[in-house]
Amino acid sequence: MFSAVFLLVLLAFSVTGSPVEVRNSSITLPMTGRLAFSNITALLRHDEARLAAYGEYSTHGRSDAVSLRPKVPLSQADFGGGFFGYIAKVNIGNPPTTYNLIVDTTSTITWVGSGLPYLSRSGVDTGEPVAVDYRFGSFRGTIFEDQLSFEGVADLIIPEMPIGVVFDTRDIAIHADGVLGIGPISSSLRALPNSLEQTIPPITDFLVSNSYIRRAYVGMFFQPTSQNGDNYGELCFGGTNPSITRSGYDITTTAPSSQYWGINQRIVYRGIEILAYTAGVVDSGCTFLYLASDAYERYRTSTGGILNPANGLLQISLRQYNRLRDLRFYVGEEERVYKLNRNAQIWPRFLNYRINGGVNDIFLIVKALATPSGAGKDFVLGYVFLQRFYTAFDSEKRRIGFSRTIYTDDLLIN
Repeated sequence: MFSAVFLLVLLAFSVTGSPVEVRNSSITLPMTGRLAFSNITALLRHDEARLAAYGEYSTHGRSDAVSLRPKVPLSQADFGGGFFGYIAKVNIGNPPTTYNLIVDTTSTITWVGSGLPYLSRSGVDTGEPVAVDYRFGSFRGTIFEDQLSFEGVADLIIPEMPIGVVFDTRDIAIHADGVLGIGPISSSLRALPNSLEQTIPPITDFLVSNSYIRRAYVGMFFQPTSQNGDNYGELCFGGTNPSITRSGYDITTTAPSSQYWGINQRIVYRGIEILAYTAGVVDSGCTFLYLASDAYERYRTSTGGILNPANGLLQISLRQYNRLRDLRFYVGEEERVYKLNRNAQIWPRFLNYRINGGVNDIFLIVKALATPSGAGKDFVLGYVFLQRFYTAFDSEKRRIGFSRTIYTDDLLIN
């Protein structure tokens, strides 16, 4: 059974009482970028498994497409055999052990055991099993309640934080010790076999209930991948970092489902609407930018891209690259505009050797879903999109905000 702290943490926000002293308006947790894939097959396998969380993966005879037909809960998204994302250092237990955890915006479950085992002597076994079945593997474990703190953040300890402790993994290769979940609370549905409708509150809720921050709010920043190796990123719990942003936040209500961080938008290229106003998903765990098959075809035709059979990406010439125009995203009913310039639409050329490409080859980062628009989730904005913006996730009001950074308009990154 879970402790009273765990079961009542969500109720704490609706109870009116004496004022509580909040120790910090925001807390910043550094992240480090990590490239952990040997080839394009591993990286695409990673994305395929992530997308399988939204729906069953199927190419339907196409080498450049994936399907989003409903299949498994989002909390059961696999990290597959490749990884292209960010790691946070999190301390668990007393005395603390430091774990390298993948930051996942699609799950609230924080778990350890895929690399460094759970070593704490201060944790309390709740007896509650946790089971997550991935497309390319699974894990079984138990929920422990233990103290959690952030590496490099002084005077912050979350007591009785629910931690999934893995004792059985099958075919999981995530190149980290586990996962730090910051997704919507409903993303943990059906992860507890004995309590299928019970959810696991995200870490932001515990920070609020322990008076470390005022709001269940996370700001996220990724420095774009560079040739210098590991790259800096950060999570800002309780607020955002104004020193990184270059504009105000345009907030939009999440859609289409409470289970995902998602938005409604339409997409325009060269003045032509390639995707009408529709719903989709924001997922830092996916690498590429995925569009419904008909939108992808319009984009492919407009850019002149030709599918490269060696890696499944659209390839263009230098002349075509120089003629690329901004890919524009009109988000929400207010149609707030965000743009990917021509450099933001291509794969980092210094990483071409990892995707079966030549030194001077140019590949686009837009890929196709197997289903046409109207399927319900018609796009996925992955890492290649998010690295160009500062993103704010508001759990309390179920909203997402984007802001420009110094990297948004940079033409020399890739």
